[in-house]
Amino acid sequence: MSALEQTRHLATAVPGPKSQELQARRSAAVAQGVSSTLPVFVTRAGGGIVEDVDGNRLIDFGSGIAVTSVGASAEAVVRRASAQLADFTHTCFMVTPYEGYVAVAEALAELTPGDHAKKTALFNSGAEAVENAVKIARAYTGRQAVVVFDHGYHGRTNLTMALTAKNMPYKHSFGPFAPEVYRAPLAYPYRWPTGADNCGPEAAEAAIDRISTQIGAENVAAIIIEPVLGEGGFIEPAKGFLPALREFASAHGIVFVADEIQSGFCRTGQWFACEDEGIVPDLITTAKGIAGGLPLAAVTGRAEIMDAAHPGGLGGTYGGNPVACAAALGAIETMKELDLNARAKRIEEVMKGRLTAMQEKFDIIGDVRGRGAMIAIELVTDRATKEPNPKATAALAKACHAEGLIVLTCGTYGNVLRFLPPLVIGEDLLNEGLDIIEEAFARI
Repeated sequence: MSALEQTRHLATAVPGPKSQELQARRSAAVAQGVSSTLPVFVTRAGGGIVEDVDGNRLIDFGSGIAVTSVGASAEAVVRRASAQLADFTHTCFMVTPYEGYVAVAEALAELTPGDHAKKTALFNSGAEAVENAVKIARAYTGRQAVVVFDHGYHGRTNLTMALTAKNMPYKHSFGPFAPEVYRAPLAYPYRWPTGADNCGPEAAEAAIDRISTQIGAENVAAIIIEPVLGEGGFIEPAKGFLPALREFASAHGIVFVADEIQSGFCRTGQWFACEDEGIVPDLITTAKGIAGGLPLAAVTGRAEIMDAAHPGGLGGTYGGNPVACAAALGAIETMKELDLNARAKRIEEVMKGRLTAMQEKFDIIGDVRGRGAMIAIELVTDRATKEPNPKATAALAKACHAEGLIVLTCGTYGNVLRFLPPLVIGEDLLNEGLDIIEEAFARI
C-alpha cells in the first residue's frame, strides 16, 4: 500500500491558491489545445489518493484514465524501474536490445487469450499500438480496408483519428484523415431501437451486412473493436455481438483486433475484457494499465500474423523503453500478487450496488453499466426519450471535483460519468467517493 495517507482531506478550496498560481504559469507556457479535467497540480499520488500542491488529498476515481490500476507509486513498479534507471535509460531496442523487452513480450504471450504461438512488438502509446496493428494486418492480408464501429475511440494520430468515431474534440479541424476506414453499427444495448434483448443479434446482422455489401469482406484487412468501449461511453456490446464478428472475421480471412488499451490488465475483473465471451483475437492492443504509469504499449498476436511485416518495418526510437519495460514487469507482478482481478470484481459489486440504488432515487440516471472497475452512469433529461444530458453531467463532475473526488466524463454525447478507481483503492475511500456522488445528485 502507498505511504501516502489514504484519507480525503481538503486544506483549501479546489483548486487551491498554489494550483491557481501554477495554472497561470501553465496558461502562459502550454498550448491551450492540451486541456485538463481538474486543474490541481499534483505532488504525490498512491493507492486511491492524489495529493496536490495545496495539501489537498483527493479520492481518485480516474487512475489517470485507467493507467495507474496498481496505484500511482506501486512498490514493485518503483523498485524495478528505479533499478533499471540506475543501469541505463535507453539504448534503442532496434540498435542494441535488452532482456526487459523480451520479458514483457513473454509475459504478454502468457497473459493474453489463446494458446497459439504469439509474438509482440512494443510501442509508446495506445494510438501507436493501434496504428501498428493496422500495418501488420494489411501486411498479412494484402488488403487495405479497416472496419471500426460507432462510438469507438482508438487514438489521436492521423490514422487513429480516422478510426475514432467522435468528432469533438478529437477530430474537429484536423482532417483530411487516412482513407479506407469504414464504420459499422455497434450493439449499444441502452440505445438500440428495438431494445436491449434484441440488440446483439440485430446489431451483428446490421454490421455484417454493411461490411459485406458496402466494403466487401474480401477487401477487409482488419476489424477493430474495443470489447468494452472506453471514451464512447463505457458501452458493453450486447451479448453475441463480439462472437458473431469474430466468427465472420475468421470465415473471411479478416484479422480480428481487440483494442484492450483501456479495458485490459484486470480493469474489468479479467486480464482482458474479451475473455468475457471467450473471444480469442488475432491481435490485441494494450497500453494504459500495462506499466503502472510509464509510457508503454504493445501489439500481441498470432506469430504468423505478427511476422508478416518485413524486418525494420515495425519499431520506433523509444518503443519498449527499458525503464517502461521494468515498470511493466512490476505492474504485472503486483496484479498477480494482489489478485487485482478479484479486487476489480469487488469494486464492481460495491459500485453497481450503490449506483443502482441512486438510479432508483434520481430519474436523471438512465443507465448503470460496465464491468469490474470500469463503471459508468449515463445521464438523460428524460428516461422515456433518453435524450442525453451533458449539461448535468458536467455539473455533477464539477461538484464532485469541488468535494475532492476526481471523476471523468465521456460518451459520444458527453453525458456519461465514468469511474476508473485504482484497483488497489481501499473500500472506505470507494464508499466515501460514492457518498460524494450521491450528495452531488441530491444537490443538482
